[in-house]
Amino acid sequence: MQPVVTVGLDGSPESLAAARWAADEAERRKLTLRLLHAWPLLAPEPTRIPSEVDQNYWAKRLVHTAQAELQARHPGLSILGNLVADDAEHALLQAAAESEMIVLGSRGLEPVASYFLGVISMPVVARAERPVVLVRAENRHEGPPPAPTGPVVVGLKLHGSCDDLLDFAFATAAARHVPLRAVHGHTVPLHAHVPWGVDHNITEGIRQDAQGQIGKALHPWREKFPHVEVTDSIALESPARAVLRAAEGAGLLVVGRRKHHHAPAPRLGPVAHAAIHHARCPVAVVPHD
Repeated sequence: MQPVVTVGLDGSPESLAAARWAADEAERRKLTLRLLHAWPLLAPEPTRIPSEVDQNYWAKRLVHTAQAELQARHPGLSILGNLVADDAEHALLQAAAESEMIVLGSRGLEPVASYFLGVISMPVVARAERPVVLVRAENRHEGPPPAPTGPVVVGLKLHGSCDDLLDFAFATAAARHVPLRAVHGHTVPLHAHVPWGVDHNITEGIRQDAQGQIGKALHPWREKFPHVEVTDSIALESPARAVLRAAEGAGLLVVGRRKHHHAPAPRLGPVAHAAIHHARCPVAVVPHD
C-alpha cells in the first residue's frame, strides 16, 4: 500500500481541523491523504439507488464534502475517501498500522479550555502502532492556535532508546523547514534541598549528566538532518511542566509513549498525558520501545 497519512472524520469541527492539518502535513511529506469515516451501521454498498433511500448518504456526504474542501486547498494532493463498516476505535487502530501517522481531532471533555480529548482518541493513542497526532479546533476564547511555522518541540526522557521519537521529530522539522527544540525535565531530588534553597553542586551535576546524554542522543540525528537547526535545554522541574513550558508557541509538540507489549491495558505516561490535556499546539504521541 502507498504511504498515507490517515485522518479520522466524524463531522465535528475538531475532526475537520484535524483533516486540514493532515492535508498540510501530507503535502509537505509528499504522501497520500486518506479520509476515514467508520460506523458499524454502514450498509453494504448498493448499486444505482437514489440518494433519498441510500442509508450511507450522510456518511458519503461527510467524506465527500471534506475531500472537496481539501482538494481545493491542495490541488496536487492525492486524497482518498474511505468508508468502513466497523467500530471507530478498531477501524482507526487498523488504519494506524497501515499509515505513516494517524491524525485525530481532540474534543473538549470539560468547559475548561485546557482539557480536550474525544472518547475514541485516548484508546487509539494508547494502542496505535504508529504516531498519533491530536489536533484541536480553534477556540474563540483562546484565540487562534499556534502557527505551524513555530518550532517542533520534542520531550526527551533519556532512559532507553528514543530513536523512533527523534526520527519523527527531525523528519517533521525538516519537512516544515523549522527549528527543532529538544527539552528534558528533571525533578530536583529531595537530598538536593537545603535550608537556603538547593545545593548548586548537585543540580550542576544533574545538568552536566543530562547534557551529555542529550548530546549523545541527538548526535546521529544532527548528522542525518544537517539542515535542521537544533537547540536543547534542561529544566530542573517536573518533565511534564518542562515540556509544556517549552511547547508555548510551538507548531507541534512531540512526546513518546512506551509500547507495553504484554500489558493488559496500555497506558500513557505522565508527560504524554499532560501534553495531550494541556498543550495548545497539536501533539504527536510516538510509540517506542
